[in-house]
Amino acid sequence: MAKYLGFYLLLVMLRLVMAFAGILNQTCYDDDDTTGGPLRADEYQDSCPAAEAIVFSGVEKAVFRDPRMAASLLRLHFHDCFVNGCDASVLLDDVGSFVGEKTAAPNLNSLRGFEVIDAIKSDLESVCPGTVSCADILAMAARDSVVLSGGPGWDVQKGRRDSLEASKSAANNNIPGPNSGFPTLVAKFQNVGLTLTNMVALSGAHTMGKARCSTFSARLNGPEINLDFMESLQQLCSESGTNTTLAELDLVTPATFDNQYYVNLLSGEGLLASDQALVSGDEQTHKIVESYAVDTIIFFEDFRKSMLKMGRLNPLIGKKGEIRRNCRAVN
Repeated sequence: MAKYLGFYLLLVMLRLVMAFAGILNQTCYDDDDTTGGPLRADEYQDSCPAAEAIVFSGVEKAVFRDPRMAASLLRLHFHDCFVNGCDASVLLDDVGSFVGEKTAAPNLNSLRGFEVIDAIKSDLESVCPGTVSCADILAMAARDSVVLSGGPGWDVQKGRRDSLEASKSAANNNIPGPNSGFPTLVAKFQNVGLTLTNMVALSGAHTMGKARCSTFSARLNGPEINLDFMESLQQLCSESGTNTTLAELDLVTPATFDNQYYVNLLSGEGLLASDQALVSGDEQTHKIVESYAVDTIIFFEDFRKSMLKMGRLNPLIGKKGEIRRNCRAVN
């Protein structure tokens, strides 16, 4: 417990700063409905006061070892919430006749970071057994990954419970794909109650991380691409002779959470077709991209609000679901 005290005090100070900022922007926050509803920022204040410090410590160690892990943990939360809500269904393994979501097309040989979540859960169980849900761990780890990479912080709303089931078919159908066109992107975000602004802001998570050649091969022959950028990608993928070669989603600041992603889009250097569609597909989203490219503060604020909104998608509360002891399996 003592080893987490420093992290705990740091997080308390961070929470005070964010609370003060929230008072200054009360009207703006209320208009955008960033309240937690049935979820609460202080859910573990009494039952597990070291929870946030333990999660932060686990994420910090993982990102120090592998900076790419920040993007991977953030992506885990996205892929969880887009499939029947933020309920940690994405973490469930296939066991016997039970089929999870890890083998769905958007996740197979793509999602990573499961071992990091396992380690954090183990630490939490040793301090506060049966208290902190895996779904809340994913939400906190996503926030901490952004903060550790230079991005904005926010007070994570907590109190989600973990699902007893998963849906491979929903994972295949609901998660936006790298080659999704603009109408498909809009439909998938609207299906879960997210707006165009949410869509453009959340896509900014692609300011970090990498993607395989197989995910952007169609982009190399598409419109709205910078020719020098296209040639560099063609060379990268052809030299390796395999579709599993990785390219940076943001070549300029690949491990930093900033607004460079949007600058890249305006230059025709969006790696994925679904990225570039934000500029080429619609005038409204094009204008949002332009605003984020010139003002990091606007992007950070919209990203923060959008993460809070996404984190409230269909949470299991009350007596629904359970608090898993092992994030990979139901109790």
